[in-house]
Amino acid sequence: MLAGAATVSGIVLLLSLKPSSDPGAGSAAGGAAPPVAAQSPQGGRGAGAGTVTGDAARTQYGPVQVRLTVSGGKITGAEAVQAPKGGQSDQVTADAVPKLNRAAVAAGSADIDAVSGATYTSAGYVKSLQSALDKAAAAAGPAAQESSGANSGSGGGGRGEGDAGQGTQVLTGDAAQTQYGPVQVRVTVSGGRITDVEALQAPKGGRSDQVTADAVPRLNRAAVAAGTADIDAVSGATYTSAGYTQSLQSALDRAGG
Repeated sequence: MLAGAATVSGIVLLLSLKPSSDPGAGSAAGGAAPPVAAQSPQGGRGAGAGTVTGDAARTQYGPVQVRLTVSGGKITGAEAVQAPKGGQSDQVTADAVPKLNRAAVAAGSADIDAVSGATYTSAGYVKSLQSALDKAAAAAGPAAQESSGANSGSGGGGRGEGDAGQGTQVLTGDAAQTQYGPVQVRVTVSGGRITDVEALQAPKGGRSDQVTADAVPRLNRAAVAAGTADIDAVSGATYTSAGYTQSLQSALDRAGG
């Protein structure tokens, strides 16, 4: 009987000790829960946000390359991964790039003004910015198609991808010869409207570099805004403007054909 009593006492003792260890295990599990919750924004980010880096745009003073943070189809952050440096370029870059970053976020597009005194850097920034936006739009297209069967109502990023083959054309105009060199324009037309324009060729060398860097971005914006080749010449770039308009019209003629 004594042995049986000792056995019962031992069991009771073990049972009395066991609960004191379980709350500790429970608190450890409770402590592990917050990191799991903290990961949920990352899951959301993968669905509608991310970073995309544009192509490096070559300028007279060095390459310019832009990286964007895009969330919900909107630019939420912009930074220059590369920019001209050395000598006077350091000061120009330090002044211009933050302004261009803010302008890109505010505009939500590559349709931003050049920074005074940083014409080449601004032109390179805009070019790299546009290539980043193009990449973001291409990446968003398939996802938009999976999430919605009606892509025609989606934003600009998904639209170009969804409409491809149904109404989107990329057309290159004839090279127009000018006194300072050829001008050739490539146009993206979607749903019968100009959605993007770029100059494949433009006068270069000497003063022409500065004229082209200033005039071409303005002509590109004017063409998209007007939706036709009926745009005004840029002051100080009469020949370039005339050649641009001629090439633009030839590209649009192809779209009509």
